[in-house]
Amino acid sequence: MLLRHRSPDATICPSDAARVVGGESWRELMDTTREVTAELSREGLIVARQQGADVDVGTAVGPIRLARGPRW
Repeated sequence: MLLRHRSPDATICPSDAARVVGGESWRELMDTTREVTAELSREGLIVARQQGADVDVGTAVGPIRLARGPRW
């Protein structure tokens, strides 16, 4: 996971993960990326944030960032 290689308080964009997996076709993976993000968030492994505040991936509108969750 990309967050493992960053500082504990760092965040990543979901598109960063999609780019690693999908290469030039990363945009096609964004729906799947959001689904996986929601699952990992429910498990507490990551949290989704907007403007520094934790948000629900399923209801968030607009860009989100991903950070380490409480069960990281």
